[in-house]
Amino acid sequence: MQSFPNTWTRRGAPVASLVLAGAVGAAAVALVDLSPRVEGEFFFADDDPQMQASREVADRFPSGSQIVLRAEDLAGDRAAYRARIAALTRDLLVVPGVDAVYSLATNDPGRSPLYARILNTPDDGASNLIVVVDETDPEVLLPRVEATVQPHADEALDVVISGVPAIVEQIRRSLYRDLVVFSGAAAAVFALIVGVVYRDVAIVVGTLATCLTSVGTTLLVVRVLGVGIGLLTANLVTIVFVLTLSHVVFLTANWRRAAREPGDDETFRARAVLSAVCDTWEGSFWSMATTLLGFASLLVATARPLRELGIAGGVGALVALGIAYLVYPTFLGTWARRPAPVPAPPVSGRLGGTMWVLSVAAFVVIGAGTGVPRLDTDPGLLSYFSEGSDLHDGLSRIDRDGGSSTLDLVVRDPAGAPISSADVFPRLEHLQASLEADSVVGVVLSPVVLIEHARTVPFAGLLSVGMLLDIAMSDALDGVGLGFVRPDRTEGRFSLRMRETVGADREAVMERLRRRVREAGLEPVVVAGLYDLQARLGRLIASSLRIGIGGLLLLFLGVALVVGRSLRAAGTLWVCLAGIPVVILGAFGHLGIAMDIITSPAANIALAVGADSMIHLVVRMRRLVSSAAPTPWASAVAQMAPAILGATGIVCAGFGIFVLSSFPPTQRFGVAIILGTATAALMALVVLPRLACLGSTDSGKLSAAAG
Repeated sequence: MQSFPNTWTRRGAPVASLVLAGAVGAAAVALVDLSPRVEGEFFFADDDPQMQASREVADRFPSGSQIVLRAEDLAGDRAAYRARIAALTRDLLVVPGVDAVYSLATNDPGRSPLYARILNTPDDGASNLIVVVDETDPEVLLPRVEATVQPHADEALDVVISGVPAIVEQIRRSLYRDLVVFSGAAAAVFALIVGVVYRDVAIVVGTLATCLTSVGTTLLVVRVLGVGIGLLTANLVTIVFVLTLSHVVFLTANWRRAAREPGDDETFRARAVLSAVCDTWEGSFWSMATTLLGFASLLVATARPLRELGIAGGVGALVALGIAYLVYPTFLGTWARRPAPVPAPPVSGRLGGTMWVLSVAAFVVIGAGTGVPRLDTDPGLLSYFSEGSDLHDGLSRIDRDGGSSTLDLVVRDPAGAPISSADVFPRLEHLQASLEADSVVGVVLSPVVLIEHARTVPFAGLLSVGMLLDIAMSDALDGVGLGFVRPDRTEGRFSLRMRETVGADREAVMERLRRRVREAGLEPVVVAGLYDLQARLGRLIASSLRIGIGGLLLLFLGVALVVGRSLRAAGTLWVCLAGIPVVILGAFGHLGIAMDIITSPAANIALAVGADSMIHLVVRMRRLVSSAAPTPWASAVAQMAPAILGATGIVCAGFGIFVLSSFPPTQRFGVAIILGTATAALMALVVLPRLACLGSTDSGKLSAAAG
């Protein structure tokens, strides 16, 4: 490393760094698509194991996706309302990607139980339009539908759009808006606070150049690796910015301390920058290692978005370290102003209130831990949208009308008899009535409803169930029956719309529905759909938190042994680290804040980022021990406190911007990072030194006992 000071102190080095930042940023903007990709089946990719049941149902019972439009009459003129529905239906039918439209204009709910179920709402002044769509990307399809609806939605007609394609696209838009607005705002806040703290333009410019170079490089690398901007990687820009900023803050703190030492102005720059790098490198390396492990813990997840964040975050951790030490020292070694010498702050060898502080910390962590079992990892669909917003209110109305989450139950006779037989079909009718009686279940479509619809045709009452199914599955009716009955008649599909506003436990609801199937004398073959995927997602989040954080803490124990160089120091460091996720998850549990898939990685990230301050503090303490400082822990706290508090303030302020988002998952993500970072700082400066010295000859004396 001795050869680097000459490079870092060359006059043209920072200019070259700025050129590099501009080139990397321009390449990232030109080559990387920053529009988030959101999977079409509630965040799962086609190759995820959770999608197996949904693919199986789609293969057995082919039917298109649906967009639901709730159209409410605001004028009170029924005839004019029907005319508006007819005009809207005609316009929707010519939209590319739309296969069919069911509405009051084309189907009479008064004559058919099928149309009554899908078109009518509890509100007599409103009805549904069911738009059957093909596999067109929702990012392309929904704007077409919205553009078609917009001219019809006026003071006389209120139209709300729902359905899986619409919900997925709304979430993608929210993520993209937050990526553009809040990532940029967070970077501006970071720069502002760095300027206030250090009051040096060179440090501000160097910080921004370093962080932007790191962000751009990460985006380009993950693009080469085939990882795009998705559901979770939408926050990658801010995450990598913060990872790089952490190295920059500690480099700056150590540089300012070294630059204050006596020496002539011509030699201080090379000496100070080399000293800063040497003093910071070990802590930065192990901080990077813990962050890398934090993201690597996501690779065991079976959902692609979590794995993608693990890959992208791991790349970001490596790039952040490399760029921070390649680029930022060039600004410290040339443009940064030498800080004025100041007397070293007096260091007390005693630390008062050790037992009191540790007792309070234990009480807080244990108290927070009691909230972990109450953590909600299976939030409702509506929790992804802000309460009081037009979208949330509209989805709530659709949900109350007939449900907003789809669920498919594929059933058969245990003995293998055809479902159209005289023995089996009455059991299907019993199951239909039983499902419709459940408060969580909204609209239920099934072979029973199909037959009820077929019997409205003249003379259909003279035909058997089997003959009616033959007609329903024929080309004459566009094979609509194939969406509910297998050609060999061995299986039938019940398509349910589930109510999210009821707030029932999803696992308990689905077990109850399976029990209803068995009580009807039938066998549940496959359970799938959006409602099931949300339940699977909830289990996945809980498992990811349990296994990911548990495994991460186990790996951190090895890092703690290397950093602490003793079992006692490692154990102390590990205990303080373990308190971070306990506080985050426990606080969320106590406050009833949902831990959705977008928020869930925050605990891993906060744990990894929060470890920085503790690692740098322990490394600094060890260096003071080696220099025979009389009170190494006290001196380490005094020297590192400004850097730790500065880094904490910068991170909290930057992620505090996310709280202003109108997208609840982004808000919760920001809150989790803030809570974890603040907890880590308190653990490092207040708990760790006292716990390290607990049990020494003088429990109040900060000595090298734990070092």
